[in-house]
Amino acid sequence: MSPRITLATAARILRQLRHDRRTVALLVAVPTLLLAVLYYMYQGAGFDRIALIMLGIFPFVIMFLVTSIAMLRERTSGTLERLLTTPLAKMDLLFGYGLAFGLAAAVQAAIATGAAYWLLGLDTTGNAGLVVLIAVVNAVLGVALGLLCSAFARTEFQAVQFLPVVVVPQILLCGLFVPRGQMAGWLQGVSDALPLTYAVEALARVGSSTSAGATIWRDVVIVAGAAVVALVLAAATLRRRTP
Repeated sequence: MSPRITLATAARILRQLRHDRRTVALLVAVPTLLLAVLYYMYQGAGFDRIALIMLGIFPFVIMFLVTSIAMLRERTSGTLERLLTTPLAKMDLLFGYGLAFGLAAAVQAAIATGAAYWLLGLDTTGNAGLVVLIAVVNAVLGVALGLLCSAFARTEFQAVQFLPVVVVPQILLCGLFVPRGQMAGWLQGVSDALPLTYAVEALARVGSSTSAGATIWRDVVIVAGAAVVALVLAAATLRRRTP
């Protein structure tokens, strides 16, 4: 793996992303608009809790969709096959994707978090900077899982079908709808194995704690570690030839 090639790959992906206005709008505007919808749904009562968690979930879901489809296009168009005949290593490509979309996620998280705090009146005990950090790490997790799942799809429709398989169960079991302590024992065990659980837990602690305690950093490390593992597994799915 070469840092120079990884950075060049990230720059290429960012250039492509810049010219895709619909994707840019999806990344930048949609989370803020959805937060505004939540604001008027809750009318202030309970908005802080749900908005704080959604600031982590929205980047995860959006990046999963965008990345899985983007990588699938590179696979099916022959671009990936041509790239892998160059000195570009598999990890250069995947970590380049992670870096590029991680930077996009940082912009997305900063805009959505700023809108939530300054326009929609979100109030948390912890620092808003931690919210942005967790949202970015969560987005990178979505990127990594999207890259991994794209290997098992042949069409964009099939890529989208992984959403209810990989993403929705994590949202249902992360503690957003029902406290994890009230779930059946086996569901708690499944929840413990899902990385989104730890992102939601970290965000909840930011909402109730004035400082970034050891538990928050532990949760962030777990989510980041899951993203790295997913990227490594995704590297195993890359082939020199398109099947």
